[in-house]
Amino acid sequence: MNAVNSTPKTAKTVLISGASIAGPALALWLHRYGFAPTVVERAPELRTGGYKVDIRGTAIEVCRRMGVLDEIRANSTDMRGGSYVDGSGRTIGELPADVFGGRVEEDDEIMRGELARILYERTRDDVEYVFGDSIGSLTEDADGVTVTFESGAVRRFDLVVGADGLHSHTRKLAFGPEERYKRHLGAYISIFTAPNHLGLDRWETYHALPGKLVCVYSSAGESDAKNLFIFSSPEELAHDHRDVAAQKRALADRFGGDGWEIPRLLGHAAGAGDFYLDSMSLVEMDSWSKGRVVLLGDAAHCSSPASGQGTGLALIGAYVLAGELARAGGDHTLAFARYERHMRPGVEQNQKMAEGFVKEMTVGSRWKIALRMFMVRTLPRTPWKNLIAKKIRDGIQSAANAVPIEDYAAPARPAGPGAPTAPARPTVTA
Repeated sequence: MNAVNSTPKTAKTVLISGASIAGPALALWLHRYGFAPTVVERAPELRTGGYKVDIRGTAIEVCRRMGVLDEIRANSTDMRGGSYVDGSGRTIGELPADVFGGRVEEDDEIMRGELARILYERTRDDVEYVFGDSIGSLTEDADGVTVTFESGAVRRFDLVVGADGLHSHTRKLAFGPEERYKRHLGAYISIFTAPNHLGLDRWETYHALPGKLVCVYSSAGESDAKNLFIFSSPEELAHDHRDVAAQKRALADRFGGDGWEIPRLLGHAAGAGDFYLDSMSLVEMDSWSKGRVVLLGDAAHCSSPASGQGTGLALIGAYVLAGELARAGGDHTLAFARYERHMRPGVEQNQKMAEGFVKEMTVGSRWKIALRMFMVRTLPRTPWKNLIAKKIRDGIQSAANAVPIEDYAAPARPAGPGAPTAPARPTVTA
């Protein structure tokens, strides 16, 4: 075991851009190691929307070490299974949750918003959060980074971490335009909350069309449902990723005239306060760090929702990055190189898996859909169903365990009330 001291040689101030999953997770670990993290988030408050996310493989152990695994399991989606339906709503076939999601008994699933809440509540007493602001510019010198915020505030930090997602503004400022690093996989995904008019209880209902997939699901403890749409699009849409009105029009255009419950589902999109639509894309970079700026999670290596591993990689990456910074005594040059060397092989495995899954989500012809429906209908009655389910699970579990973790010897006391006090926060200058 390569143990580290619980406090770096020199306390480091770290600005983290993004308060979704990766950012608060990194802040939790940095605080435990004696760093002084600040999290800035463009949104005016914590974002609690989004779809269900998987905690698998190595990420489970990371959550256990964070001290949040029990709370995650208490807020599990507890999905029972799913079914495919035809255009008239007739059930074609049903499968249990472990086959649908390729899960093993130890795996967990939670709504993204619930996980964000858990991480925020575990860190808010020890970590400075700044909502409603974002980084405007970065000026690095030998001793640190001067950050000018969009609000006009100017502050100094030793390090800056971009944990701000696929469309990372931090990446753009430090590394250049998004187009250099983002690779479109030929599909889009949209999700929003709507009334549960199908009366689903911990159940997913799917309807497949050529190049399209629609899913409605409701998880444990939820009175509402999530409406999820996936559609193929070889070219990227022209609208800005923050133009929600244009996104809603694009979704309506793609699914306009389709049957089943789709017109009703689209009707709920107009008033959805948590509407989300974005491309399924990979982020591929030769390096995730530049000087005192480093990227984390989707900002560094988005594997797209198709991988099902974005959340896991974010949690693992936060653990590794903080641990390497502590092990290196705050030497960011050494720590960033170790962090990337440790993470990259597993990231690349998950990105490769995502490319295959996108094609599976958007089957392009009616005869291929008919073949899939035949398999769904007959699989539960076939003698080799367990072997097929095992093959699916083994592939997913291999990716979920692709990044091993080391013991960075974090202090046993969890972050929260009573945890060691972090160094003083930097001052603000207008």
